[in-house]
Amino acid sequence: MDSTFIRTYSRIIGLIVLAMGLLFFDFFTKAYVFHVLPFYDACLNVACRDIPVFYNFLGIDFLISLAINRGAAWGFFADFQFFLVVVRLLAILGMFIYLFFINQNRYVILPLLLIIAGATGNIVDFFLYGFVVDFLHFNLWGYHFPIFNFADTYITIGVIWLFVIAICKIGTPCNKRLK
Repeated sequence: MDSTFIRTYSRIIGLIVLAMGLLFFDFFTKAYVFHVLPFYDACLNVACRDIPVFYNFLGIDFLISLAINRGAAWGFFADFQFFLVVVRLLAILGMFIYLFFINQNRYVILPLLLIIAGATGNIVDFFLYGFVVDFLHFNLWGYHFPIFNFADTYITIGVIWLFVIAICKIGTPCNKRLK
Protein backbone atom coordinates (compact mmCIF):
# COMPACT_ATOMS: atom_id res chain seq x y z
CA MET A 1 0.00 0.00 0.00
CA ASP A 2 0.98 3.60 -0.52
CA SER A 3 2.61 5.15 2.57
CA THR A 4 0.58 8.39 2.31
CA PHE A 5 -2.63 6.33 2.24
CA ILE A 6 -1.59 4.48 5.40
CA ARG A 7 -0.45 7.70 7.08
CA THR A 8 -3.72 9.47 6.23
CA TYR A 9 -5.95 6.71 7.53
CA SER A 10 -3.85 6.10 10.63
CA ARG A 11 -4.19 9.82 11.41
CA ILE A 12 -7.98 9.61 10.96
CA ILE A 13 -8.13 6.54 13.21
CA GLY A 14 -6.00 8.38 15.78
CA LEU A 15 -8.40 11.33 15.71
CA ILE A 16 -11.40 9.04 16.13
CA VAL A 17 -9.70 7.29 19.08
CA LEU A 18 -8.98 10.69 20.66
CA ALA A 19 -12.60 11.79 20.19
CA MET A 20 -13.86 8.51 21.65
CA GLY A 21 -11.55 8.96 24.65
CA LEU A 22 -12.89 12.47 25.26
CA LEU A 23 -16.47 11.18 24.91
CA PHE A 24 -15.81 8.31 27.32
CA PHE A 25 -14.30 10.66 29.93
CA ASP A 26 -17.28 13.02 29.61
CA PHE A 27 -19.79 10.16 29.76
CA PHE A 28 -18.09 8.47 32.72
CA THR A 29 -17.86 11.65 34.81
CA LYS A 30 -21.50 12.56 34.12
CA ALA A 31 -22.76 9.04 34.85
CA TYR A 32 -20.75 8.86 38.07
CA VAL A 33 -21.98 12.21 39.35
CA PHE A 34 -25.57 11.53 38.23
CA HIS A 35 -25.74 8.30 40.18
CA VAL A 36 -23.90 9.58 43.28
CA LEU A 37 -25.21 13.09 43.99
CA PRO A 38 -28.78 14.33 44.47
CA PHE A 39 -30.11 16.98 42.12
CA TYR A 40 -28.82 20.47 42.81
CA ASP A 41 -32.13 22.04 41.66
CA ALA A 42 -34.16 19.87 44.04
CA CYS A 43 -32.64 21.75 46.97
CA LEU A 44 -33.83 25.19 45.84
CA ASN A 45 -30.40 26.28 44.63
CA VAL A 46 -28.76 25.30 47.90
CA ALA A 47 -26.70 22.18 47.42
CA CYS A 48 -27.92 19.33 49.59
CA ARG A 49 -24.74 17.37 49.22
CA ASP A 50 -21.86 18.91 47.35
CA ILE A 51 -18.42 17.44 47.02
CA PRO A 52 -16.01 20.25 47.85
CA VAL A 53 -12.85 20.17 45.76
CA PHE A 54 -11.45 23.32 47.37
CA TYR A 55 -12.74 26.33 49.29
CA ASN A 56 -11.46 29.90 49.24
CA PHE A 57 -8.41 29.38 47.09
CA LEU A 58 -7.67 33.02 46.22
CA GLY A 59 -11.38 33.69 46.72
CA ILE A 60 -12.52 30.82 44.52
CA ASP A 61 -14.60 27.81 45.60
CA PHE A 62 -14.89 24.68 43.46
CA LEU A 63 -17.59 22.08 44.12
CA ILE A 64 -19.05 19.07 42.38
CA SER A 65 -22.81 19.80 42.39
CA LEU A 66 -25.29 17.90 40.24
CA ALA A 67 -27.63 20.05 38.14
CA ILE A 68 -29.83 19.31 35.17
CA ASN A 69 -29.88 21.44 32.04
CA ARG A 70 -32.78 21.03 29.62
CA GLY A 71 -31.62 23.80 27.29
CA ALA A 72 -28.47 25.02 25.59
CA ALA A 73 -25.74 26.96 27.40
CA TRP A 74 -26.96 28.18 30.80
CA GLY A 75 -30.39 26.68 30.14
CA PHE A 76 -31.30 28.95 27.20
CA PHE A 77 -34.04 27.59 24.93
CA ALA A 78 -35.11 24.96 27.48
CA ASP A 79 -38.65 25.06 26.04
CA PHE A 80 -37.37 24.11 22.56
CA GLN A 81 -35.68 20.77 23.23
CA PHE A 82 -36.61 19.13 19.92
CA PHE A 83 -35.32 22.14 18.00
CA LEU A 84 -32.07 22.08 20.01
CA VAL A 85 -31.54 18.38 19.30
CA VAL A 86 -32.05 18.88 15.56
CA VAL A 87 -29.72 21.91 15.47
CA ARG A 88 -27.06 20.06 17.50
CA LEU A 89 -27.24 16.98 15.27
CA LEU A 90 -27.02 19.09 12.10
CA ALA A 91 -24.08 21.07 13.55
CA ILE A 92 -22.24 17.85 14.47
CA LEU A 93 -22.89 16.38 11.02
CA GLY A 94 -21.76 19.60 9.30
CA MET A 95 -18.55 19.83 11.33
CA PHE A 96 -17.82 16.13 10.78
CA ILE A 97 -18.25 16.47 7.00
CA TYR A 98 -16.13 19.61 6.95
CA LEU A 99 -13.42 18.05 9.12
CA PHE A 100 -12.99 14.82 7.17
CA PHE A 101 -13.96 15.77 3.61
CA ILE A 102 -13.47 19.51 3.00
CA ASN A 103 -10.93 20.89 5.46
CA GLN A 104 -7.50 21.84 4.06
CA ASN A 105 -6.15 23.53 7.21
CA ARG A 106 -4.50 21.10 9.62
CA TYR A 107 -4.64 23.68 12.42
CA VAL A 108 -8.43 23.44 12.75
CA ILE A 109 -8.52 19.65 13.17
CA LEU A 110 -8.12 19.49 16.97
CA PRO A 111 -10.44 22.41 17.82
CA LEU A 112 -13.16 20.98 15.56
CA LEU A 113 -12.64 17.57 17.11
CA LEU A 114 -13.11 19.09 20.58
CA ILE A 115 -16.33 20.80 19.52
CA ILE A 116 -17.67 17.63 17.88
CA ALA A 117 -16.82 15.52 20.96
CA GLY A 118 -18.42 18.03 23.32
CA ALA A 119 -21.59 18.42 21.28
CA THR A 120 -21.87 14.65 20.90
CA GLY A 121 -21.44 14.19 24.65
CA ASN A 122 -24.33 16.55 25.36
CA ILE A 123 -26.49 14.86 22.72
CA VAL A 124 -25.79 11.47 24.29
CA ASP A 125 -26.93 12.90 27.64
CA PHE A 126 -30.16 14.12 26.12
CA PHE A 127 -30.97 10.68 24.74
CA LEU A 128 -29.94 8.87 27.96
CA TYR A 129 -31.46 11.17 30.58
CA GLY A 130 -33.74 13.60 28.74
CA PHE A 131 -31.45 16.48 29.80
CA VAL A 132 -27.76 17.35 30.05
CA VAL A 133 -25.95 16.52 33.29
CA ASP A 134 -23.88 19.43 34.64
CA PHE A 135 -21.73 19.23 37.75
CA LEU A 136 -18.66 21.52 37.72
CA HIS A 137 -19.56 24.42 40.00
CA PHE A 138 -17.31 27.43 40.59
CA ASN A 139 -17.94 30.31 42.96
CA LEU A 140 -15.70 33.11 41.70
CA TRP A 141 -15.32 35.81 44.37
CA GLY A 142 -18.98 35.53 45.39
CA TYR A 143 -20.36 35.02 41.87
CA HIS A 144 -21.77 31.55 41.23
CA PHE A 145 -20.68 30.72 37.68
CA PRO A 146 -23.27 28.56 35.87
CA ILE A 147 -22.69 24.87 36.47
CA PHE A 148 -21.21 23.04 33.46
CA ASN A 149 -19.59 19.74 32.42
CA PHE A 150 -16.54 18.52 30.51
CA ALA A 151 -18.39 18.49 27.17
CA ASP A 152 -19.10 22.19 27.63
CA THR A 153 -15.41 22.69 28.37
CA TYR A 154 -14.41 20.88 25.16
CA ILE A 155 -16.78 23.09 23.15
CA THR A 156 -15.53 26.29 24.79
CA ILE A 157 -11.86 25.43 24.28
CA GLY A 158 -12.54 24.44 20.65
CA VAL A 159 -14.41 27.65 19.86
CA ILE A 160 -11.74 29.86 21.48
CA TRP A 161 -9.04 27.92 19.61
CA LEU A 162 -10.85 28.42 16.28
CA PHE A 163 -11.27 32.12 17.08
CA VAL A 164 -7.52 32.47 17.70
CA ILE A 165 -6.78 30.61 14.45
CA ALA A 166 -9.11 32.92 12.53
CA ILE A 167 -7.73 36.10 14.11
CA CYS A 168 -4.09 35.09 13.64
CA LYS A 169 -4.78 33.58 10.20
CA ILE A 170 -2.88 30.46 11.19
CA GLY A 171 -2.51 28.05 8.31
CA THR A 172 -3.06 30.74 5.68
CA PRO A 173 -0.22 30.91 3.15
CA CYS A 174 1.79 34.12 3.58
CA ASN A 175 1.89 34.79 -0.17
CA LYS A 176 -1.92 35.17 -0.29
CA ARG A 177 -2.18 38.18 2.01
CA LEU A 178 -4.47 41.00 0.98
CA LYS A 179 -2.71 44.22 0.07
